Amino acid sequence: MSMLDVSPLLTPFQLKNVTLRNRLVVPSMQRGVSRDGMPTPELAAYYRERGEGGFGLIMSEACAIDHASAGGEGKVLRMTQATAPAWRRCVAEVSTGGAPMMIQLWHRGGMREEILSGPGVEVPTISPSGLSGGAKSGGRAMTVQEIDDVRRSYARSAVMAQDVGAIGIEIHGGHGFLLDQFLWSTTNRRTDEYGGEDIASRVRFPADVVAAVREAVGKDFIISFRFSQWKQIDYKTGQVVHSPEELGVMLRALRSAGVDLFHPSMRQFNRPEFPGSDLSLAGWTRKLTDAKVLAVGSVGTNTDLQSLYDGARQARDAEARATVDAILASLREVMSSFARGEFDLIAVGRASIGDAHWARKVAAQRYEDIRLFEVDDLLSIVSAYNNRVRAPDTKAS
Repeated sequence: MSMLDVSPLLTPFQLKNVTLRNRLVVPSMQRGVSRDGMPTPELAAYYRERGEGGFGLIMSEACAIDHASAGGEGKVLRMTQATAPAWRRCVAEVSTGGAPMMIQLWHRGGMREEILSGPGVEVPTISPSGLSGGAKSGGRAMTVQEIDDVRRSYARSAVMAQDVGAIGIEIHGGHGFLLDQFLWSTTNRRTDEYGGEDIASRVRFPADVVAAVREAVGKDFIISFRFSQWKQIDYKTGQVVHSPEELGVMLRALRSAGVDLFHPSMRQFNRPEFPGSDLSLAGWTRKLTDAKVLAVGSVGTNTDLQSLYDGARQARDAEARATVDAILASLREVMSSFARGEFDLIAVGRASIGDAHWARKVAAQRYEDIRLFEVDDLLSIVSAYNNRVRAPDTKAS
């Protein structure tokens, strides 16, 4: 079997005042396990195990800020005074696995469940212009007062994340949620200073959020910003920026506001972003800013994320047929991009769901021992949690 030198990814990395033991990151991925907005012991154990498995940094799944409209329905986590004690226990447990934790903060915006914005509902769904993309509405347009309220909510939630022991927060500005709705011209039709055809105007509110967070948490707390050129409702035409020039304008505004780490969310980490260049979105971000860059997208797998949701049996079968050769091929591409300086850190998503010890096995070149990701793994932690909470009480009376 052909071996591959991945040792550069295993070197320590300095992220502000925090030294990560390596460059491998577990990114935010919704696992659907919470109770009243709080992380459960099962979720904490899930995160901790990936730290024990050799990853250098653990990102929590998306956690709604403490604004009532953020979208706390279902199993969505929240960062509030009520949930903070559970987060403190979670972060403490994760740290015992050897990796620090960051908490991702988000607001669903117009992607919030429409039923919650119907007649008689006290807290309406809000978005930049009452749109969520395509033909779907997105609640109603935000007032300037609501924009200010949400900005303050991000800052409050970031302080709570700092207080519970996280080394930083990631602000979710991608995938079609609120901040992305401001960045995307399709969903931002505002005519005030927060909208327009110019990306410099559309980035104003996301940058204001970053600035508010930075002021609240101080200079040493890490702020990551995740953004994307695709949306959950539009994988093909959801571009926020259409040229390196526009990307540079957006990145500079966010960097000036206080971003330390950019997390360009890609379906495939090495896919060229703009015509006439082989650079990925991460590569362009690395070129256009002095901030650190975290790349992500189908590392250690042979299909991208969307194929799993398309219902295409052929794509699902291909994922199931992933081999050691496919893992090695993916890692060769990772090492090639890393050698070209396209990113500083690399996130391992579905592969880390499939095998919590993926990082240790890769470090030891035990590729044949890696448990390959399967589609059913997306539901495994939810199923385990449901089985536990539904199990009959067998304690003696």
